[in-house]
Amino acid sequence: MPSTHRLSAQQRRTALEQLGRDRLLSLTAHFSLEVADKRVAENHISALLRARGVDFSELLGLLSRQELQSICDALGLDRGGREKELLVQRILGFGEPPQAELPLAEAAAEQAPTSKPQAGRTKAPKQGGDLGFEATLWQAADKLRNNMDAAEYKHVVLGLIFLKYISDAFEERRAQLLAEVDQGADPEHPDEYRAENIFWVPKEARWARIQAQARQPSIGKLIDDAMVAIERDNPSLKGVLPKEYARPGLDKQRLGELIDLIGTIGLGNRENRSKDILGRVYEYFLSEFASAEGKKGGQFYTPRSIVKLLVEMLAPYRGRVYDPCCGSGGMFIQSEKFVEAHGGKLGDISIFGQESNPTTWKLAKMNLAIRGIDANLGPENADSFHRDQHKDLKADYILANPPFNDSDWGSDRLREDGRWKFALPPAGNANFAWVQHFIHHLAPTGTAGFVLANGSMSSNTSGEGEIRRAIIEADIVDCMVALPSQLFYSTQIPVCLWFLARNKKNNRLRDRRGEILFIDARKLGRMINRTQRELSDEDIRKIADTYYAWRTNQAAGNYVDVPAFCKAVQLEEVAAQGFVLTPSRYVGTENIGDESEPLESRMKLLTAQLRDQMTEANSLEQILRERLRSIGYVV
Repeated sequence: MPSTHRLSAQQRRTALEQLGRDRLLSLTAHFSLEVADKRVAENHISALLRARGVDFSELLGLLSRQELQSICDALGLDRGGREKELLVQRILGFGEPPQAELPLAEAAAEQAPTSKPQAGRTKAPKQGGDLGFEATLWQAADKLRNNMDAAEYKHVVLGLIFLKYISDAFEERRAQLLAEVDQGADPEHPDEYRAENIFWVPKEARWARIQAQARQPSIGKLIDDAMVAIERDNPSLKGVLPKEYARPGLDKQRLGELIDLIGTIGLGNRENRSKDILGRVYEYFLSEFASAEGKKGGQFYTPRSIVKLLVEMLAPYRGRVYDPCCGSGGMFIQSEKFVEAHGGKLGDISIFGQESNPTTWKLAKMNLAIRGIDANLGPENADSFHRDQHKDLKADYILANPPFNDSDWGSDRLREDGRWKFALPPAGNANFAWVQHFIHHLAPTGTAGFVLANGSMSSNTSGEGEIRRAIIEADIVDCMVALPSQLFYSTQIPVCLWFLARNKKNNRLRDRRGEILFIDARKLGRMINRTQRELSDEDIRKIADTYYAWRTNQAAGNYVDVPAFCKAVQLEEVAAQGFVLTPSRYVGTENIGDESEPLESRMKLLTAQLRDQMTEANSLEQILRERLRSIGYVV
């Protein structure tokens, strides 16, 4: 079956990841491939990708129609059509024209975004689960790491990516100014760039100069000097950029190769700035670095679809927005996008944040500065529990994704803290310390939306049930949303969204006192690869419109309960359920005995519920094991 196009290595991997282990085993047997441990699916995928004798068109022809449709879904292609041949040709036609194999660095550049759109690519838009090129870029960068510790190497890589980004934006603006010299433009005046929210890059820091000397022994000092010069001329970046490239332990030859690799990627032109390419590259790299450092289970970013859902539901049009565990600043960026999309302007909201991790705090500073967003993230990184840098802040909106089930938050030093209005949070879990921290910082009419592990909705251990009861009885809980599993890159803990309102009776919205809205969104979303799910724009609109209709009875239509999806519940009913906030307790389920609903749909619902319960059980088991281990008992 001849093909006029060639799928990239990443596209072939994505296709194979949609197949079950049994199918992979039959494929490696068909092509007579040696596989070390046949029980591991990844071993089969690697063997199929490495083997030169594997004709991918032949491989696709061996698959079932359902398997081909799954591959189409993963690649963002139309899955329609009864004939297998049509699906195979559609998949093969998605690739690039055949050409000579490229070295690893050039292969990364081939998949990376450039300033020119690539013709002939019709891929469905995504929320940002993957960039298409980030895995190849990571593989190339990680190869150059050699034996350097990942904790050190991430500063090297992320600093260079940022430098390339601002240089791209600078050079694009400079080309415009050079074309307008006869109209009075001055390409060497910093204000010409700052007026467009573009950083001024002094001559000694421009990427072309750095890349021209990438293979010189002095390249480390050259980059350090460039970082110093950028901080000198751009006060918002002072103390943010890494400046350790000249240190003796950094291999200058590999540094030069890394500069050449990054130099092939377009990051900062207008098109890629609008796609938040820098932020997404950073997100992927931070996730991979965390894995390399052995901390992947505890360090993860908030997926863009969840951030967008939080922002759409809270609708921060104007006022003070606060995130006390702000990560790379994604909540703030999406809030600004929301304001601008609804007719507002940059600056309608004031941003306050805090982040304990020093590397991530610097990333947030860079991420916000790139977009011209003025934010108060404190003078340095700091722990919100122990060094609250916004003690007197009363925020109109709080958006956050705090660390889940944190057992080492230093509660012994905060026993008399004034934030614990409802009760002292348990020492072994910070969930309700975060909840009370959010409530403490809410303005009299403020609202909060945040992510927590599912256990927060029902746990009664260590007094958590009593704290939750007190918060419910105070009539602060406004809405609870159960989310589908597998939304995060690097944790399988099932999660939910909490929405709090200080005052459920105000002039803007209807009187909601004595009510809580429950939304069960576990059936929403679609798998974008074998391990990760994503909420679509339609899913986000469905959830946000439901909340808006319930709060206002306007625009999106008068609110009505929908079995198995949403229900408005009186506090008396919540009390009768033991103050448990799990949506499925209240919204009910679709009629399982209704034969008009296909068996497959009913089984999907039941298995999704079972998967969530089993995942949560595993998570709680791990927490229990860790706590027993901390007091000397190993199970």
